[in-house]
Amino acid sequence: MLGCGLRRVCLLAAAQVLATVAAFAQTPVVRFSVLESGTVNWELDTIKHYGLDTANGFEMEVQGVAGGSAAQVAFQGGTADVIVSDWIWVARQRAAGRDYVFLPYSKAVGGLLLPPGSGADSIADLRGGKIGIAGGPLDKSWLILRAYATQQHGFDLAESTEQVYGAPPLIFKAALDGDLAGALNYWHFMARMKTAGMRELISVNEAAQAMGLDPDIPLLGYVLKGDMVRDRPELVAAIAAASRAAKDLLASDAAAWDRLRPLVRPGTDDEFDALKEGFLAGIPPERPVSEDAAGRFFELMAQLGGKDLVGDATSLPAGVFVDLQD
Repeated sequence: MLGCGLRRVCLLAAAQVLATVAAFAQTPVVRFSVLESGTVNWELDTIKHYGLDTANGFEMEVQGVAGGSAAQVAFQGGTADVIVSDWIWVARQRAAGRDYVFLPYSKAVGGLLLPPGSGADSIADLRGGKIGIAGGPLDKSWLILRAYATQQHGFDLAESTEQVYGAPPLIFKAALDGDLAGALNYWHFMARMKTAGMRELISVNEAAQAMGLDPDIPLLGYVLKGDMVRDRPELVAAIAAASRAAKDLLASDAAAWDRLRPLVRPGTDDEFDALKEGFLAGIPPERPVSEDAAGRFFELMAQLGGKDLVGDATSLPAGVFVDLQD
């Protein structure tokens, strides 16, 4: 009798193990391919550390890459399920027949900063000077500032200034060294530049708002393939829920940021506070993106950036944005 009882216990235990293994095997794995140094890692690391992926029914796997083009290749080749990009790129891909969709992640954008000692009071004061731009001539923030200068001040920044393009750290250094009249950089470098003594002349959000554009349109987001949205809407909703849970945690728990400090790598406490503030300010509202507002934004980008930026699209293609309320 004792042997029979032990056998029954063993069988039950084995069945429980098999059930656990089977349940784990059925948990979908979602592969994220992102820049190794990107600020999105602050959110993804939070998701992973606190188990916000498994709590929402999926297993997140993060693949770090050196550049955005490498992530795009992985996504297009099927070795990544999710990448981070801006919705202008997604719109261009959709116009070219690729079924990509955009799930908002951040509305954080940069701004135009002045070196210490600059006496400039408006963007018009930069005429004849050098402007450093992180990225290239098709950088969306640069295009918005160009449109702003034309609409609000009556001149084209591209024609009235000398542009110096470079990687964000190089633009940072050149500005601090006094080699530039102004510098346009990404939001997280902007936070570092402010704490180093530079002054913000105008943010990209302020420029957009002055032109009647919606500053709450999230520029950056998670890019998914349309078949995932159609065939696995519950998985897309789970990814969105994990992202929102991480944002909520970072907005309410200082300890969650303290844990991230080695990943953020601030130079000073003030810089750390500025980076936290910038990240939190970039959290998009929990509502669908207005396609009308995005359409007006896209038409401006098409007008200024042309085919090099938007390809053959002249207006916002349908279906760019994921709507979880459908």
